[in-house]
Amino acid sequence: MVRVRFAPSPTGSLHLGSALTAVVNRRFADERGGTMLLRIDDTDATRTVDGAVEEIVADLEWLGVAVDEGPVRQSERAERHREAARSLARAHLDDAGALRYGRTTLLRPDGSPTYPLASAVDDLDFGITHIIRGSEHRDAAALHLELIEELGGDPPEVRHIGLLLGADGKKLSKRHGAASVADLRAAGIPPEAVRAYLEELGAPAHDVHFDPARLRRLSTETLGALPDEELARRVGVPARVSPVLRGARDLREARAFAEAVLAPPPRTHAPGAEDTLERFRELRERANGELDPEHAKAIVRELKAVGGDLRGLRLALTGVDRGPELWAVVAALDRGEALRRVDAAL
Repeated sequence: MVRVRFAPSPTGSLHLGSALTAVVNRRFADERGGTMLLRIDDTDATRTVDGAVEEIVADLEWLGVAVDEGPVRQSERAERHREAARSLARAHLDDAGALRYGRTTLLRPDGSPTYPLASAVDDLDFGITHIIRGSEHRDAAALHLELIEELGGDPPEVRHIGLLLGADGKKLSKRHGAASVADLRAAGIPPEAVRAYLEELGAPAHDVHFDPARLRRLSTETLGALPDEELARRVGVPARVSPVLRGARDLREARAFAEAVLAPPPRTHAPGAEDTLERFRELRERANGELDPEHAKAIVRELKAVGGDLRGLRLALTGVDRGPELWAVVAALDRGEALRRVDAAL
């Protein structure tokens, strides 16, 4: 049976390139009826960040990338790694007391295992059949497979995928902006959009440039496809406000749209819009209760037909001169609040 592993280091939220590796491994296993192990490569204690494992697990769950086994921490298998290293006939101690295999250190002088050793032993013990990882690990593949063979195992098949690059052609990092899953979540990009973007990349044979514009389009499409109730739930506002959220490019922008309606604007004067505001007041007074979208659109159409100052009306209702569709704002505001804001502007 096909068994793959996703093996990040516990240094914080998943880098977007690492998330791509996770998605590729998950899809590879699913297409072959296989399983995926989550292994935490924490042999270097100096790079381990507290809470990072929990953050990685949460990132994978947010992306909808299921894990069949794990997380397994390499640091908890150190005794098994030492045992395997000492069984290698070609391993030798150097003058400093480190156990080496050719030029590669397997055990440090204090007996702690290194990554090359731990990774080979774990792939052998957990029956990994296919290794799919970023091309930055390509140079280490020969030694990795050799160690597994020396330990008496059948070498897995190794595949390397391209790296995710920034616009400057260098590996995507913080200097390029949103480089991690946490960055994208904080920016309000929905998980479905991030997952769809990574799925679109597939398993690239060569390095690829991160395309934030494409991700933004997927984000807009994802939010646009959500039912009203679900969209409002994610933004954290009443469902009646959902029409205002339509057209937002991310959840952060959707919240800003909602705040323009839910939070009373500062007293705003709209010079030259007095006639439009008076006419809007008459139309809104005449319509008791909440407005459905069609009635709200009809009010805006009537004002537009007589050359009304729609920008001034928006300014009076929200305090800003741009944002969601005006009819959506009109529909979202209850009658009393809409009249209060217009009166304040007048």
